[in-house]
Amino acid sequence: MKAVAANSGSANAAPAQFGLINLLKAGAAQLIVLHHLAFYGPMSDHARALMPDLIVWLEGNARIAVQVFLVVGGFLAAKSLSPAGLPGLAAPLQTVWRRYTKLAPPFLAATLLAAAASALAGAWMTHGSISAPLSIPQLCAHALLLHGVLGYPSLSAGAWYVAIDFQLYAAMVLLLWTGGRLACGQKSRWLMPLLVLAAVSASLLHFNLDRAWDDWAPYFIGSYGLGVLAWWAGDTARRPGAVALLVAMILLPALAALIVDFRSRIALALAVACLLFVFGRVKTGAGSGRAWRLVGRLATTSYSVFLVHFPVCLVVNAAFTRFVPPEPHFQAAGMALAWAASLAAGAAFYRWVELPLGRMVSAPNSPAASTWPKMQPTGRVLEAASPQLR
Repeated sequence: MKAVAANSGSANAAPAQFGLINLLKAGAAQLIVLHHLAFYGPMSDHARALMPDLIVWLEGNARIAVQVFLVVGGFLAAKSLSPAGLPGLAAPLQTVWRRYTKLAPPFLAATLLAAAASALAGAWMTHGSISAPLSIPQLCAHALLLHGVLGYPSLSAGAWYVAIDFQLYAAMVLLLWTGGRLACGQKSRWLMPLLVLAAVSASLLHFNLDRAWDDWAPYFIGSYGLGVLAWWAGDTARRPGAVALLVAMILLPALAALIVDFRSRIALALAVACLLFVFGRVKTGAGSGRAWRLVGRLATTSYSVFLVHFPVCLVVNAAFTRFVPPEPHFQAAGMALAWAASLAAGAAFYRWVELPLGRMVSAPNSPAASTWPKMQPTGRVLEAASPQLR
């Protein structure tokens, strides 16, 4: 194998990756794990005496790290669905279905894992973080990514985000498809930025102010849309005037929302969008060093870590409650162990569950792959090869 690799030269070199995106995903995933460890306890309740300020920060402010995933999600959705910011999308149902088959199978596997973890943890401790036994309707709602909308309690912390990510992606597909229906030749080159601007403004100035909407995409599409606009603004083929106008589309609704009602989550989303505009397209190669390779691995497994960390942390919490003295040093060590175990479990889940399931649903002969016809370009989609937005 080494000889083959040596003879293959640069042909088999790992492709360059978006370094900032990997760093943001990897860092945000760690903060989410630590937030749930601090928020749910009970190890953190005992460890608080050792590091009260850190525990308070993790259980409170660290939760807004989810904004990083929202903005990065919009950035990458724009990259894949409409790189030039032009309207039109062939086979929208096929596109949404592909997203569902990417998210849902590993999510459902993690949901079953969370149900088993709750049953095991319930044998060792009594705590509010332990879910009630899984019911069939609840499982079906999770499989459809509708658990929040239908009012079923999540079996795992963070499960809401998977459903919201799917809603946001579907909303982006709908906007592009609708824009394609409304577009008329080159006059359509500003249609999609204006539609996204309208969605961002409505979200940040209305829906995001009302917690009753937090099971629905309009509550979060403000942050997601900032990421979309950041991708389009970062296109080096655009003229400076067009770039300046797109940057204004990022800044104005976010700043207006912060003036109306300052929200740290929106401030973070704006900061991430600005970072992505400036550095989001910068790539790091395979020879960038061990640190970047580690960041790349953590980013690659971030979805799996996001899915499995809560059941892992729940079991470790229960084990330390049942078998370990409640001294702060021991319980703090338990938090560190749960963090490390979450990363290891996420890597294993990625290799043995997420990747195989992805291959199964994308295989040419699989039912999921054969449900929809092959995507064919439309006239409007072919516009993506025409001159960029100016």
